[in-house]
Amino acid sequence: MKNLLKTALITAGLIMSAGSFAADYPSKNIRLVVPFGAGGGTDAVGRTLANSAKDVLGTSISVMNRTGGAGAVGMSYGAQQRADGYTLTVVTREIASLPQMGLMHRTADDFKLIRMVNLDPAVVLVPADSPYNTINDLVAEAKKNPGKVKFASTAAPNFYLMALEKSQGIKLNAIPYNGASEAIPSVLGHHTAVTMVTPGESIAQLRSGQLKALGVMSAERISYIPDVPTLKEQGMDVVTGTWRGIGAPKNTPDEIIEILGKAFDTAMATPEFKDFMSKGAMTIHPLNAQEFTDFVKEDTKLLGELIK
Repeated sequence: MKNLLKTALITAGLIMSAGSFAADYPSKNIRLVVPFGAGGGTDAVGRTLANSAKDVLGTSISVMNRTGGAGAVGMSYGAQQRADGYTLTVVTREIASLPQMGLMHRTADDFKLIRMVNLDPAVVLVPADSPYNTINDLVAEAKKNPGKVKFASTAAPNFYLMALEKSQGIKLNAIPYNGASEAIPSVLGHHTAVTMVTPGESIAQLRSGQLKALGVMSAERISYIPDVPTLKEQGMDVVTGTWRGIGAPKNTPDEIIEILGKAFDTAMATPEFKDFMSKGAMTIHPLNAQEFTDFVKEDTKLLGELIK
């Protein structure tokens, strides 16, 4: 009986302590870990969001870039920090893929996911003078000549390509490049026939007419390229892309997660953040903590099937 009473008192004390701590939160600077280098898309989104959220929270948010391992180093670091709400991490799709490839020991379960920030589908791109005018033209050629159509791959493995190949029972000849900045010139120079990148990475070439989009891998058409049909419209059930969000170490008190979630909701709705995302042709896709958690579980399952 005494042990039960002691346990109850300790538990009650911890709950009261957490509530009191949350009531004072935040009382100092917050760090936001970005698992990719300064100047990249993930870094730019993280910094802009932090700048928009600092006035809402009433404290500064400093960005820390911890690079390496395709995001594994930074996200692993963020997951291991004190669960007090003062170290947050930009989590990306790699938290769903890398652990299943044996390239990262931490998983999404090591975080409490706060908010999804954006979701950008992949776009299938060819040169403006390409003989392929629809995604079905490309798939027909790939079926006719397996492994012959050269694909400029921005990553290895390339989950955009794998999703299309699995869906259509085809095989393209993937040529590795270091990101969209190399893959797009390869396609423009006709060294490769096709690539898949996000709208933000290719919007300049699309608007100038240098590239032609055969389809977008989203559930619905997107506002930045409204004339481009989805693959679903063309009879292919392929929806995939990249996403970013904010997470905290898994034992962070729920009260703090709620405070941060509301703050990031407000930050994503500011004119400054919306203007930044619009100029970069990036889609704001806010999901709350539970919705984001469910989304990541589904995406982890989808990627697991591809990785196998």
